Amino acid sequence: MKVIYPGTFDPITYGHIDLIERACRIFSYVLVGVAVNPQKKPLFSIEERVEMVREATRGFSKVEVEAFDGLLVDFARKKGIKIILRGVRAISDFEYEFQMALSNRKLAPDIETVFMMPKENYSFLSSKIIKEAASLGADLKEFVPPLVEKKLKEKLWKR
Repeated sequence: MKVIYPGTFDPITYGHIDLIERACRIFSYVLVGVAVNPQKKPLFSIEERVEMVREATRGFSKVEVEAFDGLLVDFARKKGIKIILRGVRAISDFEYEFQMALSNRKLAPDIETVFMMPKENYSFLSSKIIKEAASLGADLKEFVPPLVEKKLKEKLWKR
């Protein structure tokens, strides 16, 4: 069984990696779909985000990473994937993710959404919090891979 794990990954965190690692135990193939999504005004370019996700998941043999633009369900269909994996950290995440899952079901009734929660020690992590902490000079080694921390500091401290 194949699954797609979509997101902007701006940047990827250990919470994301936790879900990818656990998805590899359940599914035969995990496609990490890095969304272009200019409405979120990402800090990193799509190329930088794809590179960071590829580096962070290099040790996972079942994982591929690819950028996509447009509707997630269209991308999933193009890739022959019928299951979307979404991470849920808190009730506030669930409300948004529930709406997205129902919208995707309306657009593509043949594609299912599966929710997973990250490990408790990552349940508070978000890319937004990581970027804010990085901009203030925080040590991020417990939250993101070394390459991501380096790129965050380079990007944020240039400003």
